[in-house]
Amino acid sequence: MDRSLRLSDDWKTPRYLYDELDKEFHFDFDPCPFMHDINFWNGLDVEWGSSNFVNPPYSRTLKELFIRKAYAEYQKNKLVVMLLPVSTSTKIFHEIILPNFEIRFLKGRVKFEGINSFGETVTNKCGMHDSMVVIFRPKLQTSKTSDN
Repeated sequence: MDRSLRLSDDWKTPRYLYDELDKEFHFDFDPCPFMHDINFWNGLDVEWGSSNFVNPPYSRTLKELFIRKAYAEYQKNKLVVMLLPVSTSTKIFHEIILPNFEIRFLKGRVKFEGINSFGETVTNKCGMHDSMVVIFRPKLQTSKTSDN
């Protein structure tokens, strides 16, 4: 993939937001780390950790692929926390996110860090959409208990 095309879709989660979520969920894997070279490994093709933070590329195709991958990892009893643009009218929102995720809408627009289309590093790039944090929580392991 042409790196210049990838840069416009590769934005770093603000440290304060990541740290707040990590404090709650204790992440052990990020399939979409900022400035990651997918020639080494692709987050869509590898096994994820047990507690995952995902800020996927926001292009329509890649975003949907990562949501579907997150759902597949959740079905393996893994925790997945995603930072996504709010888009409640889409098919994937109604078929996968709404019935399975806990949704937290964020107040104000998230300011991302990355490289803009002019090749300049920016630290306050507001997304074009509001953001939401969506959480696939693993199903609790049930154990047999006796009634008293």
